[in-house]
Amino acid sequence: MISRTISGALLLVALLFFGASLAMAQEPTPGVKKSTAPRTNAASGVEMFNTYCAVCHGKDAKGDGPLATELKIPPANLTMLAKNHDGKYPTDYVSQVILTGPRDAKSHGSKDMPVWGTVFKSMGDDASVKQRIFNLNKYIETLQAK
Repeated sequence: MISRTISGALLLVALLFFGASLAMAQEPTPGVKKSTAPRTNAASGVEMFNTYCAVCHGKDAKGDGPLATELKIPPANLTMLAKNHDGKYPTDYVSQVILTGPRDAKSHGSKDMPVWGTVFKSMGDDASVKQRIFNLNKYIETLQAK
C-alpha cells in the first residue's frame, strides 16, 4: 500500500512537471495529463533538463524517467544521439526537435513529447526561446555516451 502511494505521488509530481503544448496533433497517452511548465533559468541547461526532460528521459537521459512507462512509445535514450549519427552530435536535429517536436514520432518517441518551442515562447521572447534551446541542447550534448 505504501509503495502504491509513493508510486502515485511520484507520478503526480512527474505530471506536474510535464509541459503542455497546444500544437500537438495527436491525442495524448491516456493517463498522461498535461500541465503548465514551471519557469526555469534559461541560462541553465541542467536545470531545464531536470525540470522538463528528466521526467520522461530520466536524470541520466537513458529514457527511463518516472513517466516513461506511462507513454505509448518509450522516450529516446538521449545519450546515444551522437553514436546514432555516425559519432557526431546532431545539434541542428536536436534543436529542431526541441523547437517543433519530433518530425517522425516513431523514430523519436511519440507526439506525447511537448513542443518545447511553444512552451518556451510562453515564457519569453524569441531571443529567450533561442537561449533556452541552445543551453538545453549543449547540456544534452555533454550526456553523450563515450
